[in-house]
Amino acid sequence: MKGFDFDFLTITVTDVVDILFVAFLIYYTYNLIKNTMAVNLLLGMVIILVLWFVVDALNMRLLSAIINKFMSVGVIAMIIIFQPEIRRFLLMIGKNTFLQKNKAWWGYLFGSKDIERDNLVRIKPIIDACKSMKKSRTGALIVFVKFYDDQLFANSCEVIDSKISKRLLESIFQKYSPLHDGAVVIAENKIKSASCILPLTDNDKLPPQFGLRHRAGIGISETTDAVAVIVSEETGEIAYAKQGRVRMNVSFGELEKLLNKDF
Repeated sequence: MKGFDFDFLTITVTDVVDILFVAFLIYYTYNLIKNTMAVNLLLGMVIILVLWFVVDALNMRLLSAIINKFMSVGVIAMIIIFQPEIRRFLLMIGKNTFLQKNKAWWGYLFGSKDIERDNLVRIKPIIDACKSMKKSRTGALIVFVKFYDDQLFANSCEVIDSKISKRLLESIFQKYSPLHDGAVVIAENKIKSASCILPLTDNDKLPPQFGLRHRAGIGISETTDAVAVIVSEETGEIAYAKQGRVRMNVSFGELEKLLNKDF
């Protein structure tokens, strides 16, 4: 393909597309790992890579042989270390495809606006429960997943499989309820389980006032495509965790929009 000749450099359209794709990849990778422990892991791997080049240039054979052995399994090590980030990256790609981003238009064309209205009806008991728990400062952690993973949740949860109800959510998180510790998991328009023990985030840059509920909500959103609603027991403030990030002091109007979009 013909391109522009700058004597020392020939740039083709393919090169431009290649650079754009690499920039796109770097941007998405940065969005995935910023404010997470993966930044420190990546920095450590970069330091080892630089050390490898230095050792090789200085012809330090013993140290070079050791680092060579480490680098030979580098790709496998990266897959293992960055497994949560790779999973989130693939989920992000799937969510941002043309069909996914334009599903509202498809719904409008094929009459699924009724489904959207039904979704708002399903969200209302959750919003009402959050209003009540905010007022009474009842701590709560509600997790929304698109696909319920039995292996992930069943071993650490009490299975409920019930219709979503304001009173049921309030009774689960009531202080003296045996199920109030842990999270409620909602999927397939049902309260699937309660008292779920979730993985905590490894992010060491979170505010010190974040308790186990916030860390668990952020943690599950880091490793899966779940979103989490957290009601603070100390302040009654509502937080919303998605893709490892948390939005604080969410209003009920914002919460309704977020849940309608993600749930």
